[in-house]
Amino acid sequence: MKRYYYIYALLLSLLSACTNNGEKEAEMHLQRAESAFNSRNYNEAKLQIDTIRTLYPKAFNARKAAIKLMQQVDLKEQERSIVYLDSMMLIKQAQFDSIKGSFILEKDKEYQEVGNYLYPTQTIEKNGGRSFLRGQVSELGEMSITSIYCAGGAIHHSSVKVINGDLYAQTPNTKDSYETTIGGRHIEKADYKLGDDGGVIAFIVTNKANNLKLQFIGDKTYTTSMTNSDREAIYKLSELAKTLSSIEQIKKDKDEANLKIRFVKRKMEEQSSQK
Repeated sequence: MKRYYYIYALLLSLLSACTNNGEKEAEMHLQRAESAFNSRNYNEAKLQIDTIRTLYPKAFNARKAAIKLMQQVDLKEQERSIVYLDSMMLIKQAQFDSIKGSFILEKDKEYQEVGNYLYPTQTIEKNGGRSFLRGQVSELGEMSITSIYCAGGAIHHSSVKVINGDLYAQTPNTKDSYETTIGGRHIEKADYKLGDDGGVIAFIVTNKANNLKLQFIGDKTYTTSMTNSDREAIYKLSELAKTLSSIEQIKKDKDEANLKIRFVKRKMEEQSSQK
């Protein structure tokens, strides 16, 4: 008899769920979601709302209320993100303000929207007639290095290798190169962006305290030594790049959060006008 009783109770439960389309059960999850939302536990609120969406497709009233609650959750999460991003921007901006005086910004405001930061020891005026590796960072935090060769005849170099004993890093061949002659001196330059530099920038940063060899590779190979000031310049510029790129990422994240807020508010207004 007891066995039949349990079967009967189960059938009644299933019949009840079918009759009310799961509204009662869905309403229970909705109440949990609202409680979590009021406690600012937005992850739990979303979990309860997802349960309603997944398990109770016919609980129309609860699902409708869950959609409205999810919009409020999305709105609060994006508003919280903006508060966090604003606090991070203050930190990163302070970091930038504390180091920017160590660099020189080269920018022709008439022709350039974005300028480049150089280290003082690597400006063109101080390095005429020298073959070396120069670093630069754009105002948007994009770092690159330029190999400048002017040691004699043309070698048409398109790659550089930095060597520390048996270890080395080498750039891929770049198409971003050019050659000219100034005052009878042949000059070659080639640019390599961070990420397309074969790990050369990271290698220099890691080995900045070591004596490094620099090779210009083209039809021929020219080898010289990296000076202490060049290694230090690229290290300092890499730190600047991290700070500026973080600032740019925060700006992008904040723009995205504001875009989501405008979208959610517009949807809420549309639903309110349809009542």
